[in-house]
Amino acid sequence: MAFPTIMKAFGCLLLLSLFSFSFVSSTFEEVPQGSDGVDDHVTFDNPRLRNAYIALQAWKKAIFSDPKNMTANWVGPNVCSYNGVFCARALDDQNLTVVAGIDLNSGDIAGHLVTQLGLLTDIALFHINSNRFCGIIPEEFSKLTLLYELDVSNNRFVGTFPKVVIGLPSLKYLDLRYNDFEGPLPPELFDKPLDALLLNNNRFSSNIPENLGNSPVSVIVLANNELTGCMPKSIGNMDKTLNELVFSNNNFTGCLPEEVGMLGNLEVFDISYNNYIGTLPKTLGGLRVLSNIDIGHNNFSGSVPDSVCGLPSLLNFTYSYNYFQEEMKACLATRPNLVFDFKKNCLPDKPDQRTPQECFPVVRHPVNCEAVGCRSNPLHPSPVDSSPPQPKHETPSTPKPEHPAQPSPTPSDEKPATHTPTPKPEPPKASPSPSPKPTPTPPVVKPSPLPQPVPSPTPPVASPPPPVHSPPPPSPPPPVPSPPPPVHSPPPPVHSPPPPSPPPPVHSPPPPSPPPPVPSPPPPSPPPPVPSPPPPVHSPPPPVHSPPPPVRSPPPPVHSPPPPVHSPPPPPVHSPPPPPVHSPPPPPVHSPPPPVHSPPPPVHSPPPPVHSPPPPVHSPPPAPVHSPPPPTPTPSPPVDDFSLPDNIGALYSSPPPPTIQGY
Repeated sequence: MAFPTIMKAFGCLLLLSLFSFSFVSSTFEEVPQGSDGVDDHVTFDNPRLRNAYIALQAWKKAIFSDPKNMTANWVGPNVCSYNGVFCARALDDQNLTVVAGIDLNSGDIAGHLVTQLGLLTDIALFHINSNRFCGIIPEEFSKLTLLYELDVSNNRFVGTFPKVVIGLPSLKYLDLRYNDFEGPLPPELFDKPLDALLLNNNRFSSNIPENLGNSPVSVIVLANNELTGCMPKSIGNMDKTLNELVFSNNNFTGCLPEEVGMLGNLEVFDISYNNYIGTLPKTLGGLRVLSNIDIGHNNFSGSVPDSVCGLPSLLNFTYSYNYFQEEMKACLATRPNLVFDFKKNCLPDKPDQRTPQECFPVVRHPVNCEAVGCRSNPLHPSPVDSSPPQPKHETPSTPKPEHPAQPSPTPSDEKPATHTPTPKPEPPKASPSPSPKPTPTPPVVKPSPLPQPVPSPTPPVASPPPPVHSPPPPSPPPPVPSPPPPVHSPPPPVHSPPPPSPPPPVHSPPPPSPPPPVPSPPPPSPPPPVPSPPPPVHSPPPPVHSPPPPVRSPPPPVHSPPPPVHSPPPPPVHSPPPPPVHSPPPPPVHSPPPPVHSPPPPVHSPPPPVHSPPPPVHSPPPAPVHSPPPPTPTPSPPVDDFSLPDNIGALYSSPPPPTIQGY
């Protein structure tokens, strides 16, 4: 008698397994009529719109809170009329209308991402910055082979680095700022042809992989994490593309490698609030276009070289809170618009310096960088000298949600804000985090311009991602210069101001977030915001320089607009562009991300290459990692393309959609 009972149980299990398999397998192809819960009487123009309906309805069911009613009209089969959904002609078939973009920036929506989103195989941009989405990025995102811009900044995602994004073949703009990702950075990330990489304000902890120099990014922001070790010597290989580098507020050690001096296109260099030691490389004099350099709050010693102070494009040089004992003549000269911040060193005859008791232990034991440290062996970080470690101040810089802005016909680039002591309005200070760590706002990356696709009627989607260089959050000390995104960030307006109120303009629409002010025991000088333009539809690289409060360009650059991306941008979206977000995150965030304005993508041909610009995003910068609740969103003014304001705080928003042939 027991045998028939066991067989019945086994039969039920088998039927259940077969049902589950049939459901999952049908989810990612053309879902058969009647097997997906869609009424048989509901008709769609083509199977792809039907799949989009299934995906969006499943996602709506996974949304627990939508205070702004952004998904209230997600009813019925006309998915192209849904808020935040943009349609265009398919790249591979001009006779088909498909969902080409999603932009729900600054909606303060709570929920999670569902696996059915893998049905949206035609989307070129996915912008959901400054919300309360949690969980992980589903593996089904691997099916989004046309995805050009992914902006999930200023949410509550967790887990290790989402490796599913590494396999996306068309991805150029990646913004994971202001989340709770943790663990090591995968080496494969730096082999991927990205234009903007914004990872600030997470919990990543590892050495930077030695293949860092393989990356062609124009903007890289790793600020406010728990990264360690030396700066890889391979960084010299990034000389052709890198415009903005923001590594502030981590635990990096050792001497700077001589190869840093090879970065001839670098405009923003922020390594403040780390544990670097030794003397400055003489090769820094080769950074001929460098405008903002912040090496404050480290353990550097020796002399400040003429080759750095005399750089022709230099506007702001912050070397406070170190142990320098001598300044060369060029550092003593005055020059219009050039600001030096030299407090709390060991410089004779200078005001506000360290006491002899503080200086003596470090000065009497000079570091030989040729024998120890990263110059001799990049794989083994050198011991840090006995100088007392500088306290790290992390000023909470939370991106404020940006108000949706109409996408401009053509993508506009924002420049990331730069750190400059020149007095600039600092973004409102976010509530100070328990442990003040100056977090430089990451520069905003601006996508490199892509070839212009044939003008298409579809309007570009403008979704501001949180600023990479979020405007520097207020901190006891002046804000630490960081790209708006102030990602380069005035995030993308793609004009998006950095998350903190008046965030610096961000170059790329990705949310540039200006670096939060550094509340160091002694107040650090406020870095000037760097306006970074958001990446244009043609994926122009976001500029880094943007003043923290205003966002000039959509892409999130830190100090300088990142080089334009040559790869084809995602297909343009025909639906109205999403509203630009100022770098501030949604209500929970303290500062608004910069809005991104992206022009409507022109329609070229349905060929696979995606040249359509993703909708510009004014993404608000994500809220500072250390700040508890995000501040109310406050939009910041967009910043002009490639204009580099004084402060380094950068606003950043998602870059405008690049124009893609066929869209």
